[in-house]
Amino acid sequence: MSDLLKKHCTPPAKNTPALDASQAADLLKAIPGWAYAGGHIEKTFEFKNYYETMAFVNATAFVSHREDHHPDLEVGYNRCKVKYSTHAVNGLSENDFICAAKVDALISGK
Repeated sequence: MSDLLKKHCTPPAKNTPALDASQAADLLKAIPGWAYAGGHIEKTFEFKNYYETMAFVNATAFVSHREDHHPDLEVGYNRCKVKYSTHAVNGLSENDFICAAKVDALISGK
């Protein structure tokens, strides 16, 4: 995960292809707990209460703003599912994995 943490998102160049299945599988190894699902990567984070959930949501929003790469979030009382894909490439890009690593770091404290 550390290599991804050191990187920053960059806008994909025009006509950049999405990552293929092999490339995505290799990058998934660096972000344990994330899974490929229907054209995006996702992970569900669980918390003790609503306050912790919303603190995580706000911290995720900060990461997204800094990287200019935004996930879809499904928020409940004590959980948040985070989904990343890159609309500009109609699939996955390295940006999705960079942000996933940075979101994981919010929890792990790395």
